[in-house]
Amino acid sequence: MSVSITGTGSYIPTNTIENIAFINNTFLNNDGSKFPQSNDVIIRKFEAITGIKERRYVTNDLNNSDIAFIACEKAIKDAGINKEEIDYIIFAHNFGDVSYGQSQSDAVPSLASRVKHKLKIKNPKCVAYDMLFGCPGWIEAVIQANAFIKSGIAKKCLVIGGETLSRLTDPYDRDSMIYADGAGAVIIEKTNDGNGILAHNSASFTYEEAYFLFNGNSYNKSEQDTKYIKMFGRKIYEFALTNVPQAMADCLKQSGVDITEVKKILIHQANKKMDEAIVERFYGLYEMEAPKDIMPMTIEKLGNSSVATIPTLLDRILNGKIENHHLDKGDVIIFASVGAGMNVNAIVYRI
Repeated sequence: MSVSITGTGSYIPTNTIENIAFINNTFLNNDGSKFPQSNDVIIRKFEAITGIKERRYVTNDLNNSDIAFIACEKAIKDAGINKEEIDYIIFAHNFGDVSYGQSQSDAVPSLASRVKHKLKIKNPKCVAYDMLFGCPGWIEAVIQANAFIKSGIAKKCLVIGGETLSRLTDPYDRDSMIYADGAGAVIIEKTNDGNGILAHNSASFTYEEAYFLFNGNSYNKSEQDTKYIKMFGRKIYEFALTNVPQAMADCLKQSGVDITEVKKILIHQANKKMDEAIVERFYGLYEMEAPKDIMPMTIEKLGNSSVATIPTLLDRILNGKIENHHLDKGDVIIFASVGAGMNVNAIVYRI
């Protein structure tokens, strides 16, 4: 028995926010002091490190569950299934619905339940729940769907990754320029062609690493009531370079696939230089150089939308929207991610 992705869909927000949009922000250090550099210098350095030139934000009328619903409709149509046959809806996110102008997360009822409601699925046996696992949440939800199907608990699952991080960023923090919005969804089913999920690997590092990403106060000390996404960037970078390549290698070994068979690596779009370093170190474990075009990237135009980056990337590749990248039947790819927890995971997958 195989477990495969049979349909994909995504929603890319319509508001394009270029780096120049941040030119008049007041960027502060975590102690509230001002940077000596001008915003022009700060933005140029930011772009050189992250690779981000622009990002997408949702319009004021949309929430996370809304854009996820749009992505799900596309995935269901692409798979050609009856939505009433879906056994599980698993929605990976971190902050629920955050309405425009609000600072409080709303996750009751669950976002998965909201999506099921919007899809007008009547079947009460279609179980809907949310997955909180940091940026690796979509991959982890796929792993759970795989387990449900292989155990006979389910035949068809809808797995979503969606976030509206633009509503959770501290405007006084340089890192606010990283974050973006988006949603991606896939249908996962039992198949019999020997392809699909070949192996998976997950780990949570919490002894010292649990709070590398966290919710914290604004760097503007006069605004202490609202919590925003905060991170220790250098610690995350070092953690990722140490743990993600090994997690990928362990997963590949488990799959029985040779490194030379890997066609693409779809890695969480977190930071261009970090992702490039992860892939270089991964191939270094095999005493090889990373092949050209092995790692498709969307971060330059779409920014970091957390759990949405990999499913939206997959959908865009399969629909011919990523230049110089395509996937054919039988191609082997690796999904990999790192994020809050700190969590790391990977999947080896044959198209």
